[in-house]
Amino acid sequence: MSDDRYAGLHQLGAHTPTPQSPEAAVLERVPAKTGGKNAVVRFVCPEFTSLCPLTGQPDFAHIVIDYIPGDWLVESKSLKLFFHSFRNHGGFHEACTLMIADRLVELLAPKWLRIGAYWYPRGGIPIDVFWQTGAPPEGAWIPDQGVPPYRGRG
Repeated sequence: MSDDRYAGLHQLGAHTPTPQSPEAAVLERVPAKTGGKNAVVRFVCPEFTSLCPLTGQPDFAHIVIDYIPGDWLVESKSLKLFFHSFRNHGGFHEACTLMIADRLVELLAPKWLRIGAYWYPRGGIPIDVFWQTGAPPEGAWIPDQGVPPYRGRG
């Protein structure tokens, strides 16, 4: 990418191997250019995978991230590669969810961020994890994440 608007982006438009771990994954950002408006940006990862750190069995989640940018947006290819890096990562549901949130908050310094991780049950118990940086700005339209609670055969 030779265009100045891509300055500082090393993964976009280039062959980029999957990072071997979330710690090795590089998250990149671009200017938000929202004009200071409290626009909510939503990323949905409907097929997130990590590994149970005790059994090595796969764990699956539907992850929804909502944030109101400050000066930065996360570059989507780098976010996809970051998510993919968890496929061989052993971490409990809570740790994986909060690692994602922490990395995004550190990278972006958003006005507000919320993550909902809806984990599918293994062993019969779904473990959903929710976290946000604080109250959203006054007047911001924050849609429901639209993920129904797990009902099984109920």
